[in-house]
Amino acid sequence: MRFHLFELEDQSWFPATIRDLATEYLNFVQTTFELHVVMAPLLSETLKEAGTTKIVDLCAGAAGPLPILVDTLAARGIPVTATLTDLYPNLRAFERTKLRSKGRIDFFRDPVDARALPRSLPGLRTLFNAFHHFRPEDARAVLRSAAKDRQPIAIFEVSERTPRMLLGILLVPLLVWLMTPFMHPFRWSRLFWTYLVPMVPLTCLWDGIVSQLRAYTIPELRQMGDEAGSMRWRIGQAPLPIGRGRLTYMIGIPQP
Repeated sequence: MRFHLFELEDQSWFPATIRDLATEYLNFVQTTFELHVVMAPLLSETLKEAGTTKIVDLCAGAAGPLPILVDTLAARGIPVTATLTDLYPNLRAFERTKLRSKGRIDFFRDPVDARALPRSLPGLRTLFNAFHHFRPEDARAVLRSAAKDRQPIAIFEVSERTPRMLLGILLVPLLVWLMTPFMHPFRWSRLFWTYLVPMVPLTCLWDGIVSQLRAYTIPELRQMGDEAGSMRWRIGQAPLPIGRGRLTYMIGIPQP
């Protein structure tokens, strides 16, 4: 059974500093565990099928795996460009990503609701480990919006509603403490909110547990896809290159 408990990072009242540090930790983990190795072939095929080289990343957090994915696709001869968006934009992380991207990545400064994108943002819509944030009615709205606007969409999730994943999340505080010294750029605030006042590990622990309980199963995704409109959906799972987890993907291409 799916439980839609609250995630701290989703709350408008939650301190932006803690939210940003937590999303930067998630960004570091996604890069460290090489999620891009599984995602890149799926994105490459989707971009070619949809006839676009533009990506609009929704719920981008601290940019997630997008920078390394853009570099990987460019190395494969796909000159992709991307725009980072979020309902709570981490402008500091977005600026840093833009500067490092050699002109391939830009960002939208204003808040963007994944259920209703402005017309100025065409392209393949991506959600990396963010779809579980939406309640079923809002998740359907995200899919319907892509179908209505006739834009392709690619959703990737590591969260999985299984006892094994829930047990693994209990190790998250330890991982935050171990990985923090290797995270860049260095910030005293990161050390303070991780070690002296452990808000970052506790936030990641709580939100990690909630993420697994919120995750959608393959049958649930298929049903939402069927209800979204004239899109052709590809839904499945692939093993991750590191660890014993699986990547769930849901890819939609507009149909005539």
